[in-house]
Formats: sequence, C-alpha cells, structure tokens
Amino acid sequence: MCGPGRGGAVGSHRSAVASIGPMERAKARRRRLALATLGALAALGFAAGAVIGGGSGGDSRDPGGRPTVRCPDQKTTAAGCGEEATGGGGAGSARRPTLAERLAPTQLAGERIVVGLGGTGLTPALRGAIHAGKVAGVVLFEADFPSRAAGRKLIAALQAVPRPRQLRRFPLLVMTDQEGGQVKRVDGAPEASAATMGAEGAGFARREGRATAANLRSLGVNVDLAPVLDVARPGGVIAATERGFGATRAQVAATAVPFATGLQDGGVAASAKHFPGLGAASENTDFEAQRIGLSKEELRAVDEAPYRAFINAGGKVVMLSTAIYPAFGGRPAAFERRIATGELRGRLGFHGVTITDSLGSAAVAEFGGQREAAVDGAAAGDDLLLFDDLPSALAGHEALVKQLAKGGLERAPFTAAVGRVLRLRASLP
Repeated sequence: MCGPGRGGAVGSHRSAVASIGPMERAKARRRRLALATLGALAALGFAAGAVIGGGSGGDSRDPGGRPTVRCPDQKTTAAGCGEEATGGGGAGSARRPTLAERLAPTQLAGERIVVGLGGTGLTPALRGAIHAGKVAGVVLFEADFPSRAAGRKLIAALQAVPRPRQLRRFPLLVMTDQEGGQVKRVDGAPEASAATMGAEGAGFARREGRATAANLRSLGVNVDLAPVLDVARPGGVIAATERGFGATRAQVAATAVPFATGLQDGGVAASAKHFPGLGAASENTDFEAQRIGLSKEELRAVDEAPYRAFINAGGKVVMLSTAIYPAFGGRPAAFERRIATGELRGRLGFHGVTITDSLGSAAVAEFGGQREAAVDGAAAGDDLLLFDDLPSALAGHEALVKQLAKGGLERAPFTAAVGRVLRLRASLP
C-alpha cells in the first residue's frame, strides 16, 4: 500500500540523502540495501511458517485441515475471510487440500449418512459401519431409551467406536426428536408443547430450549430435530397435533427461534423443520404423501419467513420436507433442487447443514428405493440423508460411492456438503 503519509516520508528521506557527500551516500545506500534484505528475509520466514504451520503457538485449523484467520466480522473462517472451508484460495494462490477433499470415497459418502437405530442397539454391523467411516450420525427414538441410564450408555458406546484416523476428533451426530408435547423421545424438558410455548412467548420458549439442551446433553444427544417452524394453518396436521408455535409467520418466528437459540446456547444444535413449510399438510408425510398446493408467492411470504429469522439467529440445521410443492416442481422438496438449493441456500442465504426428513416415509416410497433417494437427495443439495435403518443406509451409501466414481454426482458440491457436516460435528461437544 502507498498512502499519502508513507509517500511523504519517502520524499523527506530522499531530500536528506541528496544533501550529503559521495561517501556518505554510498554508506546510506548500503544501509538501505541491508535493511531491505533483512525485511525480505523476515517476510519469507513468516510465509514459510504459515505454510508449514510453525510458530511457537501453532495455528488453529478448520475441519478441512487449513489454517483459520480472524476476519473483520470476528468470525473464524478457513484460509481467508468469507471463504468456505471446502473452497479454494484466491486466484493463482496455492493451498493444501481440505480434509473433505482428502477423504477416501467410502468416508466421503459416509459423511452424508445418518441412520436410525430403532431399538437395535450397537450391533456388530453398525459398529463396523462407524469404524469404516460409513456413518456420520445416528437418530434415536423411544425404543433406544428404555431408561435414561440405558440411553446414556448406548450413546457413550456409539461415540467410543474407533473411527478412521482423519475423523477421530469429530463426534458422531447423535440426534433425536425432542419437540415437546406429543413428540418427545425421552422424558424431561421440554415440558410444554410447541403450541404452549408459542402462546407463552419468547422468554418462556427460550427457557424451555435451554432446559431441553441440558436434558439432552446429560444423555449425550448433540442435535435436536426441533423446533418445528411450520406455520400451523387451521385444519392442518401441525395445528391439530400442537406441533406448531403459532398460526402466523410472526408468532412462529418470535417464539420458535428463541427455543432454537436456547438449545444452541446449551450446546445442542437446533434443526428447523420442515422446509419450505408443512403447515398446510393434512397428514404427516411419514404416513401419507402430501401435495402442498400453495403458490410460490405465499410459500415465500408466509411459510419460508420463519426460516429467515432462524438463519439470522445462527440456526445450525434445517430439515427438508418430503411433501411435494407443485409451485416448485413435482418431486418431494428434499429431492427438488429448486427448493433445497435455490430457495434455502440461494434465496434465504443458509450456509449451515441440511438434512432430509425420513427417507423411509410413505412420501418417499412413491419415488423409488433407498438408493435412488440417496442419489436424488445428494444431487438436490441435501447434506445429510436420514435413513430409518442400517441396511437402507448402507444401500444408500453404496449408491453414493458408485455415482461419485462414475461422475453421476459432481465431486465439488459433494465435498462442499461434507465440509459443512464436518464443521457441524467439530462445533459440538
């Protein structure tokens, strides 16, 4: 840089040198040359230290394995300000590959897989899948918590399974649906339903979120598949089951987002669901395929609005619906790129992790098997694929590996998704 102050200093120095004799001028030139040489050597030493990762204190690194820097907005990012951990350096600059880029295909595909246990416990097959890096997380249900002590012991055993060397420092994602009301997988907080929290207000909802985080953390759960951000329209299944925080976008944003903030303040990642909105559905998509016949304008103005508030508050995970939204296309939202990538990431600017709703649901069954669901979900831009059981998960995993090998799935967006998952895992206790 050459600002006005610095330019003036150089000019004054030159005038002083011009007023002395030949011998003094020669000495001055030698001093300037020596200083310039020392400066160049210092710069080279600094650059070498940065590349090698030396220095007395070392440097911090992102989950992609690259040095992090402190940006003006005080957010730690990989390699440079505003750059994704999975992205490249600036034009013409060399960089080391990220962890996601260095993973073997089996492990790369495994970072997209979440599997339900359904009361089976830690079987040898599941242990082998975790050990091989074929699974990034698990989702637990009531059957996995016959007692709090049993659930805690199961989760500890899952986390203790040795994983591939490069993935050992990342905890497994351990998820459950702890919404409150009719949808709770374990006893304890939240004691209120979403509808009650919405009626009681933001402060109450935030306290319930913090209490829920403490409850889940005591068991080892690090991701809550809550809150429901669906705008609960009268007559819809969300309103009928009291899973919604309110019947207006404003009420949902004002109370569901504080619940999410309370969760994350307590060290548990919050998952907003079911994007782009399931409040107009007449039935749960787990049991019956649903077509949401709202216009694109209404979906954006009403149903997607609470997600913007969630994103602005730092929400970490968004779950994609498996209902069909004809305004955007004829496939379930989790398979519709115009929704999973275009609306959520492009229009709303979400940079966190996305996860599908259950791929074993009736809504998904109409569009093919688990292999097709895995590939279609990944192609649409979903980061995590939620399978009901291990055989389905391993079938989906195999399909991802094959499509990566043959070019059916592009590697760059695939590794970008894995980078997001690794950052989430690294952020959790």
